[in-house]
Formats: sequence, C-alpha cells, structure tokens
Amino acid sequence: MQASNHEINPVVCSRFLSPVSDAYKKAGLAPSRDRINMCEAAVPDPECGIAVDPWEALQPQYVPTARVLDHLEQEISCALPSGVLSADGKTYLKPRIALLAGADLVQTMSTPGVWSPEDLDHILGRFGAFIIERAGTDIEQAIDSLSKWRKNIHVIQQVFQNNMSSTQIRLHIKRDMSVQYLIPDGVIKYIYEHGLYQDHKN
Repeated sequence: MQASNHEINPVVCSRFLSPVSDAYKKAGLAPSRDRINMCEAAVPDPECGIAVDPWEALQPQYVPTARVLDHLEQEISCALPSGVLSADGKTYLKPRIALLAGADLVQTMSTPGVWSPEDLDHILGRFGAFIIERAGTDIEQAIDSLSKWRKNIHVIQQVFQNNMSSTQIRLHIKRDMSVQYLIPDGVIKYIYEHGLYQDHKN
C-alpha cells in the first residue's frame, strides 16, 4: 500500500464489514437486517478474507466508530489470545485494528464540530486509519488539519479512478437504471427481491 507519509506494507489478517445500526437515522437507510444480508451477499465466500460483523447493526442505539473499533479489538483478542504468526513465522504479534474508510469520511473528521476530539484521538491515535482516495475530495487538505495523527493516517491511492458511491447506486436503482458490474450480483438480486431503494410510484 502507498501511504501518504511513508511506505507501509501491513500483513492483513482479516477485514470486517460493520453496517451501522438503525439508530443512525440516515435518510434512505434500509433496515439493519437487510443491510447485514446485503453485506453477506457481497462476500459469500469465507476464503475471500472479508467477514461481516453484525454487532453494530443490531444495537438499539447509535454506536460511535470508536466504540465499534473497541468491540472488534476485544473480539479479536479473545479469538486470538496468542496473537498472529509473523510473516517470517518466528514469533507471534498482537493484531492491530485500523479503520478503513473513504476520503469523504476523513474530510468530515477535519470539519469542526462533526467529531468529538476524544473520539478522533481514540480512532486515529490508538487505532489509525487507511483512507481510500476519492475524486473530488482534497484528501491532503483534510489530513493537514489532522496533523496530530498524521503518522497513523495512510492514504491508499486509486490506480483506476472510480467515482461511484452508494448514494449513486441507490439513485440508479430508483431510476430503474442498471447497476450490473457496479455491485456484486448477489447484492443486486437481494435488492430487487426485497424491493429496496426502488421508486414504487412508477
């Protein structure tokens, strides 16, 4: 991976998708059970190294990102009490949890009043983040205002620019436009079988 401030080549053991709870109250948010099922449809093969953690989605109250990372750290520590074997196979290391997010999220982190200073310090100071570039977002400017934690913020550069977002996917579906090749086939099938994001007036 290409980091913004230095090269970093972590050994990735696991990746988790964690949908937000219904208490997030975002306009157009599908029910948590549907979002969990769509995530599972997107990564049906356990061998792909991506799992779905439903814990956050099933909570009755909104769970801050910092608390979700704490939860994952606790779960992994319990599952791997001895740690994970190093790349050279000579020692065991404690797994490190990090947030993987889009550039639009880190941009909100640099906006005053959106995130609490305590949560930012917990997320970026304790865990760190890998940020995926997105066209139209000045990621370097956003990171500049987070300079306190810059060594823990790593930018993943896009080889091929992709401006598609979940909002645009939902809009395509509402307008009865094809989303084939934009999202996994299993997710498309689930969406249409359950009537999600569609304009039922048409």
